[in-house]
Amino acid sequence: MATRPTSFETWQATIPQRIRKSSLWSYVAYPKALFLYDLVWYDCEKLEQDRRGRAIEEQIIRSAGSISANVEEGYGRGLGADYARFLKFALGSARETQGWYLRARHLLTEKVLDHRLALLDEIIALLVTTIAQQKSKRSK
Repeated sequence: MATRPTSFETWQATIPQRIRKSSLWSYVAYPKALFLYDLVWYDCEKLEQDRRGRAIEEQIIRSAGSISANVEEGYGRGLGADYARFLKFALGSARETQGWYLRARHLLTEKVLDHRLALLDEIIALLVTTIAQQKSKRSK
């Protein structure tokens, strides 16, 4: 079983080199979304201890996983409008994940909740910026 990541930097060191060498890895929102997913994985250990948390667990895993999955799918389709469309899906999933964390706040520590919401804020800001850039490429 993998050890719980303590920081983004230490987590990155656990990722296979062939993944970190990909051009997609250089888009900061992508590794941050993967990092978030790993954190959600561990947070679910806490959620599954309570009946109400188990109801959240499946949803938060799905929405958090959808962030990086949509970035991957969109990136594979090239830049421009199609990429922006998938980034919008990722953005929606990131906002949904924020909502699930808010719903889980009674079962997580304030420190964990604050960290996850801050990480999601960062991912959302990166996605919003990139969507705008991709839209401007389309209009030129």
